[in-house]
Amino acid sequence: MTDHTVLRELLLIFVVSIGVVFVFHQFRLPSIAGFLAAGALIGPQGLNLVSDLTQVEVLAEIGIVLLLFTIGIEFSLANLKAARHVLLLAAPIQVGGVLVLAMLAGWLAEIPAQQSIFWGCLFSLSSTAIVLKALADRGETDSMHGRMTVGILIFQDLAVVPMMLLTPILASPAEDAAKTVLLALAKSAVFVGVIVVAAWYLVPKLLEHIVRSRSRELFLLTIIVLCLGIAWLTSLSGLSLALGAFIAGLVISESEYSHQAMAEVLPFRDSFSSLFFVSLGILLDVRAVLAHPWLVIGVIAAVLIGKFLAGAVAVLAASQPPRAAVLTGVALAQVGEFSFILAQEGEKTGLLAGEPYQLFLAVSVLTMVITPFLIQWSPHLARRTEALQRLHHLLPGRTMAHVALAEGQQLKIRDHVIIVGYGLNGRNLARVLAETEIPYVVLDLDGDTVRRESRHGVPIFYGDGTNPNVLRHMKIEEAKVLVLALSDPFTTRRAVQVARALNPKLHIVVRTRYLRELDELHQLGADDVVPEEFETSIEIFALVLRTYNMPQDFIVQKAEQIRREGYALLRRSELPELAHHLRGGTLTDVEVETCRIDEDSPAIGKSLAELSIRPRTGASVIAWTRDGITQSNPSEKVRLESGDVVVLLGSREQIRRAMSLLAEAKTE
Repeated sequence: MTDHTVLRELLLIFVVSIGVVFVFHQFRLPSIAGFLAAGALIGPQGLNLVSDLTQVEVLAEIGIVLLLFTIGIEFSLANLKAARHVLLLAAPIQVGGVLVLAMLAGWLAEIPAQQSIFWGCLFSLSSTAIVLKALADRGETDSMHGRMTVGILIFQDLAVVPMMLLTPILASPAEDAAKTVLLALAKSAVFVGVIVVAAWYLVPKLLEHIVRSRSRELFLLTIIVLCLGIAWLTSLSGLSLALGAFIAGLVISESEYSHQAMAEVLPFRDSFSSLFFVSLGILLDVRAVLAHPWLVIGVIAAVLIGKFLAGAVAVLAASQPPRAAVLTGVALAQVGEFSFILAQEGEKTGLLAGEPYQLFLAVSVLTMVITPFLIQWSPHLARRTEALQRLHHLLPGRTMAHVALAEGQQLKIRDHVIIVGYGLNGRNLARVLAETEIPYVVLDLDGDTVRRESRHGVPIFYGDGTNPNVLRHMKIEEAKVLVLALSDPFTTRRAVQVARALNPKLHIVVRTRYLRELDELHQLGADDVVPEEFETSIEIFALVLRTYNMPQDFIVQKAEQIRREGYALLRRSELPELAHHLRGGTLTDVEVETCRIDEDSPAIGKSLAELSIRPRTGASVIAWTRDGITQSNPSEKVRLESGDVVVLLGSREQIRRAMSLLAEAKTE
């Protein structure tokens, strides 16, 4: 008879996980922490619903293989090159700082050096999944601290590979054993190198032939075979399946089919990797945690504070302002999912077993749960840090927001525009201002951008738009307009407050991402706020109206009306009779055009009946606009005035004749 035990236990795992993760979601807690809690609930120390973990652990290992495979795909050479300044400076300082603090704590607690180093490796890694989701939800991925955080996370994920190779060496401290391990690793490296070179040559050609078949099922099966196959071949060299999957992802990452491969594997990865975190929760012994509550609390506090300090110092060392250092340090102050993988390797080698392993699981789960609350609170801590202006002299000068001006040099400019942020919006604005000969200066905190653009003659300076001293250097008291073209919502709000306090008459224009930030920015002192999603909605309806041959003046009028009224017009679904009139036919053989009556037009003062537009040109006047009010089918008695807009319907030639008539009208 068929044994359905595995199916029953999997069903229990997923049912309980759905309930627990749903509850965690209601409190805005990370789903990974929910899976860990679900495992603890159904494990031997909880409800004891799962008796045999063997099959579950096999499926969980597949989840880790797929997780590392997708991480490998995401590590394209282009991304690594873009984050090179973070990868080469800030990230090594952050990881190294945690290692040093762990070794110091181990020395004080009289823990062997090998174990202290291993604990440092575990705690140096942060949760890529949790942090990236938190940054995305807050719209801070492209902010200064967002880019720094992502760069450090990339380095941490890459660092997992040498840490996993280092684990057996730490577990065998004897000199002979270390030599044996190093020799085995050298052989493994050669074996893996051969696999990588062969795969790099063969995989693109194989995928090219598979894609030509135009079979999605065949493409998916090929990707799974490549992932599991390269992982299995790598394991033959003595390395883990997870490391082999990471190498497989790297092989595919430079392929033109990497994005589709990622999309196909993601559903499987999420399903199987959830089993991995549930299995870790099952292994969590709550009794061991309750037996040493103060030890758990102390380690959690040490991890949060130590990782915060290491991350903040790393960002300061990269010449970023204290605000970005605080926000980045808080974002990285938790234990990551790859630490669990490393912990399993440590358990196999004896570096982490028994109560220490349970302590690690408890600390990791709780720091993950705490992280979302810390990230929400971090802007307040950053604001307090900025308020401590008296401590500026204690920080290295290169880490403070400053302007690249010579000592005593002052800008000679007035009635100018200050642009904060030299991204796409800032560049376009600067180009238009230069063409119209309106004076302007630019502030940006990307040193490479400042050096490059200053060589091209752009009046750009390195500086923080939230620092009053920097804004004074930019002559904000004599400026006419301040434009905040930033992607960091916290920085934007702070800059509005500071600028308004320095110059109450300044006109402040702010770019923001979401409409919900509109009211708050106005309350802080912004004159004009341009939400990206708001303007995108206007552009969408404008494109739709153009498809229905609506006149351009009508579209512009509606756009301005919506900007004035917020979304009130769209919510009321009020469209003038003109729209219904124009939608009545297909308009395939005719066009709609508008004609504005200028001050020197001879049609001024004449009625539509006197002009006889239809008998003389064949075009029909289907609407007439005056002072923003549109009437369809206007009366023949209407007399035209300067500024009126006449909407014409007819063929291209008929409309051309009608517009010529309105420009050259004469009394009959």
